[in-house]
Amino acid sequence: MSRAETLPFGRPSLSLSLYRSEVTTTFRRWRTLALLGVLAAVPVLVGIAVRIETGRGGSGGRDGGGGPAFIGQVAGNGLFLVFASLAATLPFFLPMAIGVIAGDAVAGEASAGTLRYLLVAPAGRTRLLLAKFTTTVLFAFAATLVVAASALAVGALLFPVGEVTLISGTTVSFGEGLLRALAIAGVVALSLTGLAALGLFVSTLTNSGIAAMATTVGLLITVQILDQFPQLAAVQPYLFPHYWLSFADLLREPVYWDQILRNLGLQGLYVAVFGSAAWARFTSRDVTV
Repeated sequence: MSRAETLPFGRPSLSLSLYRSEVTTTFRRWRTLALLGVLAAVPVLVGIAVRIETGRGGSGGRDGGGGPAFIGQVAGNGLFLVFASLAATLPFFLPMAIGVIAGDAVAGEASAGTLRYLLVAPAGRTRLLLAKFTTTVLFAFAATLVVAASALAVGALLFPVGEVTLISGTTVSFGEGLLRALAIAGVVALSLTGLAALGLFVSTLTNSGIAAMATTVGLLITVQILDQFPQLAAVQPYLFPHYWLSFADLLREPVYWDQILRNLGLQGLYVAVFGSAAWARFTSRDVTV
């Protein structure tokens, strides 16, 4: 085993080259661009639907009908389309996209026959796995920002924008509302890191990218279903999606940090557990394809 294989980081120039290559390769794939395109389209559809509803004299969801959180406030302030779109995409669209990228990270390379060539380079398995995870997390931030940016543009185009009335009743300036929207996007992206680690672990278990992606998305759906049963209340606080919608507490004055911090701590726990499991599996794996 070479010295580069035993060291997790090694030369900085080599590490930067590896990370740059992983990020460039991931974001140039048609699948990645298609996922970002779908995510960008969700706020457009939500905004048009609210605009049509309010144009017909409807409440746009203000009366508490079904729909994403914050949908009732969109017609009065386009900035709320950012919050409504994140609430609409977080249960399925955003995590599904993360599951696809994470599940394909290692298994996709093995399926394409390129994994062994990556391991021949003096990068080391630990460094390669870290590059895969970092790229997945960067995609989570990019995907979340795409949803937020698309919603902000559509909201400003279709609805009035101005001072923001928080859910606690306090009114803040539009600038502060934008800062809170950016903070919410960051929290949403960090909320997906636990799923990213889980998907990366699944990706180290198989040589089929499709199987890894399907398994990760299947686990996501299963856990979200389990999170809905009152009989499982004792274990639900330990399920990674349980606190996902806690980002709404950033729209209070003062901010309620309790569940937000629980969410981030839970994601950190999942990253530690499944990241370690992925490392243990990948560094001991016999790569023959």
